Amino acid sequence: MLRKLRIVVKVGSNVLTRNDGKPNVTNMSSLVDQIACLRNSGHEVILVSSGAVACGRGALTTTRTLDAVAQRQLFSSIGQIRLINLYNSLFAEYGYVVGQVLTQKENFSSRTSYLNQRSCMQTMLENGVIPIVNENDTASLTELMFTDNDELSGLIAAMMDADLLVILSNVDGIYDGNPNDPSSRLIEKVMPGEDVSASVVASKSGFGRGGMGTKCGIARKLSEEGVKVIIARGNRPGVLVDLIETPETTPHTEFVPRTESLSNIKRWIAHSGSFAKGVIKVDENAATALRSDRAVSLLPVGVVGIDGEWEEGDIVTLTTASGCVIGVGRASLGSSDVAAMIGRRGERPVIHYDYLFIE
Repeated sequence: MLRKLRIVVKVGSNVLTRNDGKPNVTNMSSLVDQIACLRNSGHEVILVSSGAVACGRGALTTTRTLDAVAQRQLFSSIGQIRLINLYNSLFAEYGYVVGQVLTQKENFSSRTSYLNQRSCMQTMLENGVIPIVNENDTASLTELMFTDNDELSGLIAAMMDADLLVILSNVDGIYDGNPNDPSSRLIEKVMPGEDVSASVVASKSGFGRGGMGTKCGIARKLSEEGVKVIIARGNRPGVLVDLIETPETTPHTEFVPRTESLSNIKRWIAHSGSFAKGVIKVDENAATALRSDRAVSLLPVGVVGIDGEWEEGDIVTLTTASGCVIGVGRASLGSSDVAAMIGRRGERPVIHYDYLFIE
């Protein structure tokens, strides 16, 4: 009997919309059918769904030229209603209730906001509700937007302690060359620590903001944290159910997770690099110790310099003296205290091991 899983499914705009920007109801209906089947089998499912901006674009012709931010805000405000109403109607046929979760990148920067989101979605799952997550494009500032919903799905999977993240794309997975080249081979498994970025074609298509490079980066990070990630083609009939029940015969790329799963707070820290308030530079000995398999905290004796200002509890980036990023952590001391302790022995940790993620 299959183990009951908590699955995050991310589906992109190119799967959910037609070429004219209107919702692809056939693909959406198929997706809902498969999620309902997974739910009937006892699995928990969180859906991270793109498509709002594309749906809105297909519903309205603007009366004047708008800049990129105004277009995104306008089209998402119209399209999100159309998108969620379609999902609501389709899932209702199976007796499932859906809940809309609109979030922003800054909601993940504060541990309090992060835990509040987590608690809300946990309550939804406990009550049989299927969360449908999307970025709140009407309120997000351009510089604080997610790279795309691939990044958002990775944050959600980490936050909710998911067993599996499935990213549905317009190709079967990652190839060792251009997917359109018949000689290219599908890479079926990527082991922890393995780098396949050289094989990724740097392009994106259609209505989405992201590409395979982003998907690959998110998948690598999550697999390092102990979460399995699968990239597969979203319009392949029955792909979701097949990935769970008969993965060996279903084309896809699997990022194999590390066996040691990180704590929830370390997962939060791992995805908080973009919120860092400052930089702590460490010497070669400290960098080597932090990168080892031992549980090592960062002590002032290993610090050689700092950049920026922060308070106790803020996120900071760790680098070597030359500027090479080695990790991110939650500071136990403010920047002024750290500056006063640089190089000193016998002091309390600058960052405790429990609040430290080494890349």
